[in-house]
Amino acid sequence: MKSRKLALAVLVTAVVALVGATVGSASRTHSSSAYKVAFIYVGPHNDGGWSQAHEDGRLYVQKMLGSKVQTTYKENIAVGAQFSQTVASLVAQGYKLIFATSYGYVNKAFAAKYPQVLFEQATGTDVSKNLAEYFGAAEDTVFLSGMAAGAASKTGNIGYVVAYPIPEVIRHANAFALGAQLTHPGATVHLVWTHSWFDPSAEKKAAQSLHAAGADVLGQNVDSPAAGQFAESVGVPWVGYDSNAAKFAPKSWLTASVYNWGPYYLKRVKAAMAGTWKSGFYYGSINDGFTKLAPYGPGVSAAAKANIATYEKKIEAGTFNEFTGPLYDQSGKLRVAKGVKMQVLKGGTNSLYGMNWLVKGVVGSPKG
Repeated sequence: MKSRKLALAVLVTAVVALVGATVGSASRTHSSSAYKVAFIYVGPHNDGGWSQAHEDGRLYVQKMLGSKVQTTYKENIAVGAQFSQTVASLVAQGYKLIFATSYGYVNKAFAAKYPQVLFEQATGTDVSKNLAEYFGAAEDTVFLSGMAAGAASKTGNIGYVVAYPIPEVIRHANAFALGAQLTHPGATVHLVWTHSWFDPSAEKKAAQSLHAAGADVLGQNVDSPAAGQFAESVGVPWVGYDSNAAKFAPKSWLTASVYNWGPYYLKRVKAAMAGTWKSGFYYGSINDGFTKLAPYGPGVSAAAKANIATYEKKIEAGTFNEFTGPLYDQSGKLRVAKGVKMQVLKGGTNSLYGMNWLVKGVVGSPKG
C-alpha cells in the first residue's frame, strides 16, 4: 500500500512539474546561478502576430545562452493593475531583467519602485536609469507591404483593421496607405478600429464590414490572423503584420511587415549579465535586420516584387523615405513641407512618435 502511495506521489509530482514548465513559462533551467529574464505579453504567446514574434525572440535568447539564463513569459497581461501584480510576482521570484513588450506598461515612476530590476519596454518613449525603450522603423516595411496591397487591388478600395488610435498605429496606417497609393494611384484605405490589440472576433467583424463596403484587399495593424482567415474565406488578398502568418491564409496571403526581436534581446541580456547594461532608446531598421518583409504569397506579381525591391533598396540606402514631404492630411492641409523628412522623436507635426493625423486618402478618424 505504501509503495502505491509513493508511486502515486511521484507521478503527481512529475505531472505538476510538467504543467508548471509549460504554462506561461516554456523554458526553465535548474541552475541557481542562471540569470533570470522575464517577458510580458499583451496577448497569447502563440497569437500568430505581435506576441508570437516576441516569443520567438525569447526562445532565441534561451537557445543561444542555454543554462546561463532562465527565461519565462507571462501572457494576456493587461496594462495597469494586472501588469503591476505580474511584475511584483516576478521580482519576488528573483527576475532581474523584464521585457515589457507593449505600449503603456512601464513609466519612470513604476520603474523607480524596483531600482534593482532592469526594465525594457517596446514602443514607448520614457527612459530612466533602469528603464530603456526599444522599437524600430516598421513603418518602412509597412509601406512596402502597402505597395503589395495596392498592386493587388483592382478597385483601389483597401480595408485596414487597426487597434488603438495612438501614434504607432496611425503612422503605420499612413505608411500602408502611402505604399498602396504608390502602386495604385488614387487608392483609398478605409480604417475600422477594434480598440484591442488582440480580439479575433472584433478583427473578423471589422474585416467583414470592410469587405461588405467594397474593399477588395485587406490589411491590418492588429495581432491575430482573424482578418486573414476571413479574407481566405471570401477569396480576397490579405496583408498581415508582426509575423509570417501565411499558413493561416495561404491563398490570400501577400506579405507582411515582420520583426526580428531575437538579436536585440540577446544583446541586451548579455549586457545585463555582464553588468554593462545601460538605458537608452533603440530604433531598429531594415539595415540592421530588425524589420523586414515576410515571404510573398502567390498573389504578388513579378512586377510588384521588382518594384518593391527597388524601393526597399532606396530605403536601405537612405535615398527614399515615405514620410518626406510634401505630405497632406485628410482635409488636404499641408502637414509636412516638401523635402522635409519626419523625425522619430522630434516634437510638433514633424514627429513620427507624435503623429495624430491621417494622410490624404485614408478614410476614418484618427481619434478612433
